[in-house]
Amino acid sequence: MMKKQPEPDWDPAADDVQSNQCDAYDTMRRRCPVAYSNDLGWSVFRHADVMRILLDHETFSNVASSYRSVPNGMDPPEHTAYREAIEPYFDADRLRLFEPVCRATARALLADIPATEPVELIASFATPYSLHSQCAFLGWPRQGAASIRDWAQRSREARHRGDSERLAEIASEFRMQVGAVLDARRRVGNDAADDVIGGLLKTTVNGVQLADDDIASILRNWTVGELGSLASGIGIIAGQLAAGPVLQARLRAEPVLIPAAIEEILRACGPLVSNRRRATRDVVLGGRHISAGERVTVFWVAANRDDTVFESPDEVRVERDSRPNLLFGAGIHICPGAPLARLELRVAVEELLGHCGKIELADTPRRAVYPANGWASLPLKLS
Repeated sequence: MMKKQPEPDWDPAADDVQSNQCDAYDTMRRRCPVAYSNDLGWSVFRHADVMRILLDHETFSNVASSYRSVPNGMDPPEHTAYREAIEPYFDADRLRLFEPVCRATARALLADIPATEPVELIASFATPYSLHSQCAFLGWPRQGAASIRDWAQRSREARHRGDSERLAEIASEFRMQVGAVLDARRRVGNDAADDVIGGLLKTTVNGVQLADDDIASILRNWTVGELGSLASGIGIIAGQLAAGPVLQARLRAEPVLIPAAIEEILRACGPLVSNRRRATRDVVLGGRHISAGERVTVFWVAANRDDTVFESPDEVRVERDSRPNLLFGAGIHICPGAPLARLELRVAVEELLGHCGKIELADTPRRAVYPANGWASLPLKLS
């Protein structure tokens, strides 16, 4: 006999949730820490419950989509082999060489921002910086940046609508675009650029060269996923600095604190809201019975604001112990691109602070809605 579907405990798309996601998830963590909804299955809000999921990949599988996702949507031993193959792309030597490129991208964009007029930071800096720095790191052709931006935007919109048919069409478009880039690289042969895309063409897993579909999956994760969360993260940090002149002044006086401040600001309001898992067997979590095969959604934003782990979680405390922070996840599936994201965020904040003497709100920001978080629009004055 099939298990009866639970009555929904909440509606993730409700206006009162979308109007302030951090507050809404805080409420759910206190009221119903493991909650059912028709859209997301089981949503998990407490830090301890999220950690249990992250550290038990045998019960909570990352293979949660009908589409192959390399390596995010894999479990061991397959995940282990692919993870080992891609981790070298984020090593210290590669990132050290990339930092000047990243910094030049930020400076060029900020140079075009007038000091005398308000600027909408998401469109004028956060999004193009994320796009151009990420494309430069991966090795996307410069002329393809606009199509990547449009593809990522359409993908986010379709995901927000829950339009699985449209998502499949967009994924197919991306696969064709990747195929064209890979074919062009193969025609060049040994003269191809020594960048990430060029490297992926030579990468092997268990002695077998990566298939084009797997390369497309990796690039999709490192493009659409990173573009949205990186731009959102920059907006959240800039908004916090504009609203917190004391913190802003401290970071100007002590730039060595910028990396810790970034981690703490994005703990209090994270750019990546949630992530999916699938239960492989019946399990009880937070007093709720989850059946094998059911969807489980971990809410990073809620776990990182759990007051049983983070005292006064709304407060940005640069000296706070960052070890429980789940900004980049935890366990075997911790984000492999975290070193790159930290570099890109640090450079963006350093250049933003160096560009002007003061960052101020110019008007009321407009919040982003799920699956994004932060600001959809952030009007600032950089003087």
